[in-house]
Amino acid sequence: MKVVTNSPEETIEFAESIGKKLKGGDVVAYTGGLGAGKTTFTRGLSIGLGIGDMVTSPTFALVNEYRSNSSNITLCHFDMYRITNLPDLETTGFYDYMNDSNILAVEWSENISDVLPDNTIYIKIKRLSDSQREIEINGDERFE
Repeated sequence: MKVVTNSPEETIEFAESIGKKLKGGDVVAYTGGLGAGKTTFTRGLSIGLGIGDMVTSPTFALVNEYRSNSSNITLCHFDMYRITNLPDLETTGFYDYMNDSNILAVEWSENISDVLPDNTIYIKIKRLSDSQREIEINGDERFE
């Protein structure tokens, strides 16, 4: 599926519709340059999951956790920008988060592409202008 959004609000709204279809154990892998809108998209996923819109970039924390008050789901938002090898990845606790109670949203997923599960949902965000984004989703028939 490929969609063009024309504002951050449209990106959040589209991502919210995707978030409503996610389930525990899903891994969402983002690609897209700096400022593409990966964190904005994650904010929409969080809203769609019923968690809210308090999502911030995990750049310095490496992972931010957002727990749902209405379900047992936790959205785990990773930033893999500085992850360059397997020992670096292991320090994030990434493997410990992979279970049916969590949904993983992984920025800079290309840095860990070799360890992503087969059923990963891939989201490519391309910045077309200051406000316009092209969003392409692959890897799961729920989003076709």
